[in-house]
Amino acid sequence: MSQPINLVKHNKSATLTALAAACTLMLSAPALAATPDVATAPAATAPSAIDSSKRIIRRANPNATISSPQSNSVQPKAAQQNNATAPTQPTPYTPAVPVAPKPTGTTQVYQRGPITSTGIDISRGQLNGIPTPQVRISDISFVPTLLIPQKTGLGTDKLDVSLLDDFIEDVSPNARHYPPNFPNRSQRHYTREKIKVLTEWIEPYASEPDASYDVLLRAAKLNGMGRNLDLGSDYAVRAGQYVDRAIKAKPDSGEANFLYGMMLSEGGGFKEGKKYLDKAVELGYTEAEQSLAQSDLLSDRRNEALERLRRLEQQVPDNSIIRQQIKLIEDGKYYIWDLPAPDIDVKPNTPIT
Repeated sequence: MSQPINLVKHNKSATLTALAAACTLMLSAPALAATPDVATAPAATAPSAIDSSKRIIRRANPNATISSPQSNSVQPKAAQQNNATAPTQPTPYTPAVPVAPKPTGTTQVYQRGPITSTGIDISRGQLNGIPTPQVRISDISFVPTLLIPQKTGLGTDKLDVSLLDDFIEDVSPNARHYPPNFPNRSQRHYTREKIKVLTEWIEPYASEPDASYDVLLRAAKLNGMGRNLDLGSDYAVRAGQYVDRAIKAKPDSGEANFLYGMMLSEGGGFKEGKKYLDKAVELGYTEAEQSLAQSDLLSDRRNEALERLRRLEQQVPDNSIIRQQIKLIEDGKYYIWDLPAPDIDVKPNTPIT
């Protein structure tokens, strides 16, 4: 009669052990201490990957202590060996590790709420002893976005030359002709440094055998100004190569013909540059006439230079620079671009893209 009684005790021990393990797993979730006086909300599960914006916070009593979860369902090794040798004997009951009582409170799911400003608004002067910041914006200007083809042909990638063209337009009155003329040494220095960066940026595109006309013309302008600012002979060589390729790409470009003729004549090649300047004049490029006058002046043809500029003044009476150049020749000067330098705004930290 004792064996059936032992079997019943064995079954009860196994049942208690399983229940203890299940309770341990259910009560082992971490809890955050908070005030218990919160309205009861329905229980929620952990957020899934579909709705990961939810946050679960378990509110419990401040004094509740949580122990780390430990399973008691595995028996000691010695007990397993005893069971193997004497299967008819009941397995001794191993008491479970004490588990903290279930924390009181509720489990709430917090939805993501709107962002609200908190703290002190220093713009209204609420900080004692700290001056209120004052910000003003003036002289706002916008640089129009300009994209040019990177290579010849259809479907080519584009280059954003918005800032590059804005820079060239600003510094051309100071650095396009030789000798360059700047209002101070700082602006000359900043222009030199900016030209170094921009020529380095455009060089990989301009050196391609199928570079577009627009890329070649801008590379020629930058390197030509670098030559005028004494950045080295490499700038003079590249300027000539790029403008020559630009003319071959567009033979009837007045700007390309003027640029090449100006570079040649101002470098001493008056005869070589004249044919390009003459063609630019035929194409309606006004500044080419001024470069021809400069070439005449340096070739000891002062009267021809003066006559050319006076004729040009009648064609474009609103051009004040031509009147100043006529005055320079009448005063016995030799460089018609030796004019009062216009002020420019070139800074070393201007962003380049």
